[in-house]
Amino acid sequence: MASAAFEEIVEDFEFLEDWEDRYRYVIEKGRDMDPLDDALKVPATKVEGCASQVWLHIRPDGGAFHFDGDSDAMIVRGLIAVLRALYNGLPVAEVPGVDAGGELARLGLNDHLSAQRSNGLRAMVERIRDRAAEAA
Repeated sequence: MASAAFEEIVEDFEFLEDWEDRYRYVIEKGRDMDPLDDALKVPATKVEGCASQVWLHIRPDGGAFHFDGDSDAMIVRGLIAVLRALYNGLPVAEVPGVDAGGELARLGLNDHLSAQRSNGLRAMVERIRDRAAEAA
């Protein structure tokens, strides 16, 4: 079951018929995020396998999963925002069981991202799942 924040994105996508509008929406989601502190942009938080630079600062808090992220590419910042809506606030133990591929497919992203962006998105999801499994 997706979070209310992710369901809101799904509903918004349903109203946006044009993919350019959907891309702009995802980019706006990224713009709305606070930037990641430069002190957290270190090798330990960098996600390999992405065409652009990506950092995810994962911090389980009181049994709930939370992460912040940043990228040097606006569309990727937006994808991070979408992933935050999908995962943030979930119990840590539930994170590895989220069908990210299925949930993201509801947005149709897989059909509209380049191969490199799709690979980067998968790398971010793997990092999230791995860190949650370590914290559980």
